[in-house]
Amino acid sequence: MLTLASKLKRDDGLKGSRTSATASDSTRRVSVRDRLLVKEVAELEANLPYEGYYQGGKFQFETEVPDAYNMVPPKVKCLTRIWHPNITETGEICLSLLREHSIDGTGWAPTRTLKDVVWGLNSLFTDLLNFDDPLNIEAAEHHLRDKEDFRNKVEDYIKRYAR
Repeated sequence: MLTLASKLKRDDGLKGSRTSATASDSTRRVSVRDRLLVKEVAELEANLPYEGYYQGGKFQFETEVPDAYNMVPPKVKCLTRIWHPNITETGEICLSLLREHSIDGTGWAPTRTLKDVVWGLNSLFTDLLNFDDPLNIEAAEHHLRDKEDFRNKVEDYIKRYAR
């Protein structure tokens, strides 16, 4: 699933084929951003804990890492349709660490990594599931009104979209 390292190797191979055959690996330039990303992707290979309403679902996220990373946060979107108070059905995500500026001080900082983003996303499915300050108000109100029906709708979405 995390194929950044292989993409960088493939891109590097394409660049190498366009340059002179005498160029050695040691003279190729790799940006600090790419080095950080390769290191972080390698650290993300471990399995994350999983529990709660969304157990058993497979959710795909698109992460766009800007050139100014790690000074600015990556842009993340959920590609899997989901019934969740902090993720809209169109994939927008409410997670404070993805904000460049946050009132509560928990927004993005240059010391944060992609691992923090993945842990934050994972937490949205467990302990950071927030019904009090939702992005998807309809899902949050559904939970408050009828928890069992909310669970049933989540399970229906998982069966339809997250297998």
